[in-house]
This record gives sequence, C-alpha cells and structure tokens, in this order.
Amino acid sequence: MQRLGKNLGGYRGECIDIREVLTAIQTEAEETGWHRDTFSILNGETLVAYHRQTPNARRRLYLSTGIHGDEPAGPLAILELFRENCWPGDVDLWLCPCLNLTGFPLNKRENAGGIDLNRDYRHLRSSEVQAHTAWLSKQPSFDLAVSLHEDWESNGFYLYELNPDNRPSLATEIIRNVAKVCPIETAELVDGWKARDGIIRPDATPENRDQWPESLFLLTHKTRQTYTFESPSDFPLETRVKAQITAVRTVLDHI
Repeated sequence: MQRLGKNLGGYRGECIDIREVLTAIQTEAEETGWHRDTFSILNGETLVAYHRQTPNARRRLYLSTGIHGDEPAGPLAILELFRENCWPGDVDLWLCPCLNLTGFPLNKRENAGGIDLNRDYRHLRSSEVQAHTAWLSKQPSFDLAVSLHEDWESNGFYLYELNPDNRPSLATEIIRNVAKVCPIETAELVDGWKARDGIIRPDATPENRDQWPESLFLLTHKTRQTYTFESPSDFPLETRVKAQITAVRTVLDHI
C-alpha cells in the first residue's frame, strides 16, 4: 500500500462533518447505556464526554480523540466502536469523542483561535483545555489512557508510549495487529523522537517539556501509562479508521 500523495504541506485528504459524527455517536451512546457529560467552552459551545460503568469493574480506561481538526480518522473510529458495542464487561470507560469543535470545520490542526490544543495542557490558555482539565479533575484515576491522532507526514502507523513505571507494555502487540490492516512507520526518527518498529518512547519528565500534550497531563495527574496512536493521513481514510479501531481493540482485549 502506497501513500496517496495528497498531503503537500499539510492534510489534504477527506474531511468530516464533526457535528454529524457527534450526533451519531450520541445516538449510539444513548441506546447502549452510556452516561453523557457536557462541559462549556466559549461562544456557548459544549464539549461532550461519555462514561460507561460496569458492575464489577477491575480496570479504568480513558479514550480521547478529535483534538486536532485535520485528523478525521479518530472520531470515525470511535463512532464505529460505538456501533459495534463490544466493550469489555469488567472495565469502566471514559471517552471524549471530540476536543476541538472549531478546528474541524476549518480542516486545521488548531482551534479557531489558532491554539494547538495538544500543546496547551501545561499553560491552559484555551477554553477547550481549561474545560477539559476541569472535567478530568472530577474523574477518578485511570489504569490506562489512549489518545487517537493522525500524522499527515508519516509513511505508516506509529504510537507513543509513556510508561515511566515500566508496567507491562502493549506497544508491540498493538503494532503487530495494526500491521495487518495498515503500513507501519519504519523511520528511526519521528518528530524529533527516536523510533523503532513504529514505537516511540519519548521523554516523560513533565518539567522537561514547556508545552504539554494531553498525554503528559494525563500522566502527571490521572494515570501512569498512556498511548497515543498516529495513523498516516496520506493513506485512504478507510485504512486509517481500521488502523485506529484495531489499535483500540487490542487495548480493550488486553487491559
């Protein structure tokens, strides 16, 4: 499978109507017993989060996506997972399906105010991140946190793992399964970080990073293990969605 060659200087692939996707997610969530939270941002907009509680939960998992408005595969993968409704029976789940409502209509990474939300979790300049972190502060700690992203420059799927306590890693199993549906990034340096077989383990020391992504905030305040999935957005959208679903399924099967 080859790159499409569309992404010249940025993402140039398919776009989605995020409102339509979120409406479909809400319908599926309501029909399958998820609890819905809303938290306000500027201009009267609200972000949405969902929580699924099980009677005998032994683990807690957090999922998020849609923090960059030029990364459509994540929200579509979440919608498909809701439709499949094959969640573990002993895991409590928290899920944010879109953290950047204003970026998607513009097909841009940042929000409408020009802020990269995934670099704002230390200084909290944006109303989206302020509201999101306030909501997170009311939630319990998670055993694992997963964020779904895309990379318009990559030649394949890859992931970041933050795991400073050396807990059992799922990274190799995730890559092995995703390789069945999507190429894996083979570069040894990605975005300035050393990579090997599609796995990146960046510096997880918060004080060393002036701009925090969501994953570093989560590592600091809510969990001790995070994964960030990056599907290659110069490939067909169907392939990228399958890659994200496969990666999440692997987590659900092994958590």
